[in-house]
Amino acid sequence: MSGTTSDGRVRSDTRLIACIAIGQTIGWGTLFSVFPLFLAPWEAELGWSRAEINFGLTCALLVGGIAAVPCGRFVDRHGGRLMLAVGGFAGAGLLVALSFVHSLWAFWAIWAAMGLIQSAALWTPAMTLVVGRAREPARAITAISFVTGLSNTIFVPLGAVLIDHLGWRGAFLALAALQCAPGLLTLAMLSPDPPRAATAPRAGFSLLQAVRRPAFVALAACFAGHAFIAVGLSAHLIPYLRELGLPEASVLLVVALHGPFQVVARASLFALGPRVTLRQVGRMTTALTPVAMVLLALAPPLLAYLVVFALVWALADGLMTIIRSAGVMEILGREGYGTLTGALSIATTLPRTLAPVLIALWWEANGGYGPLCWGLAGIGVLSSAAFWAAAQRREESPR
Repeated sequence: MSGTTSDGRVRSDTRLIACIAIGQTIGWGTLFSVFPLFLAPWEAELGWSRAEINFGLTCALLVGGIAAVPCGRFVDRHGGRLMLAVGGFAGAGLLVALSFVHSLWAFWAIWAAMGLIQSAALWTPAMTLVVGRAREPARAITAISFVTGLSNTIFVPLGAVLIDHLGWRGAFLALAALQCAPGLLTLAMLSPDPPRAATAPRAGFSLLQAVRRPAFVALAACFAGHAFIAVGLSAHLIPYLRELGLPEASVLLVVALHGPFQVVARASLFALGPRVTLRQVGRMTTALTPVAMVLLALAPPLLAYLVVFALVWALADGLMTIIRSAGVMEILGREGYGTLTGALSIATTLPRTLAPVLIALWWEANGGYGPLCWGLAGIGVLSSAAFWAAAQRREESPR
């Protein structure tokens, strides 16, 4: 992944990939992945209900969705190095604040701030910076996704160990120390932002007009549908498999295979390189989502069968991360990339927030999950059709 600039200097994406991949892996681990581990300690020590705790997580999700567009616009206009560095250090500060929290109102306020920091320090600004700086943005994003796919694998057991040995308050202090690394890496490994970022919109660019384009609307519908399936299934897959009568060890194995299978999917895409376009990958990926839901709807309580489901679903879910980044660039272009991906993130906020609750209400109303996965398959078909529509052509950004 190296090349030569016009004055003969060797140019490579390797340094950029290493910085963003390491920083995002740590950031997702400390600012997102570990929090379910703290639910039981919070309930035990602070006496708050699970609903009260989850309201804080919902605040983060909603604030993050609202902040996505201004954060993306900032990176388009000024570059992403400063935002990623400040966001990294601010995230560490919020983890320290969580270690001292006693008041429920303070807890909710910290989580609202956490939503803002997640929008400033995690995926959208990082990918906007990569799209603006990388020589081969699609391959760089694929390589980064390959590494960040290991975030849960690393930080969930690490978080559990920290809680066991340091208590939940001490664990947050240790995680805060780790979260300083992304900010330090960004400042040390990335050069200052150029005067004009490659994703900066031209004069006359209108977000209102941009979000009305058919390609944008179709992508928003696709990502919203996939977000509903992914978040809802993540919240309910374990009880769904238990309801099938699968042994507990097999349930945990099927769920655990999701991460490694995602990594395999991303590694395979990286190996294919320029031999495939993101449009082609997106068509295949979105078609696999309803296939996976049908497999789950028809699933008997057999481990071998459910491993096949886990593989198909991991392929669809793992590659969608790349489609949401590099695929958007291929279809909508680089101009205003951060602003547009921020707007696309807003489209997924409500589905992500509502999916676990709506599926839980379905379960209560029907006394079980029943034909739930057939409904998810239907959403998957609509999501796939929307992507196929978006991928028909690249639309130029409005002036």
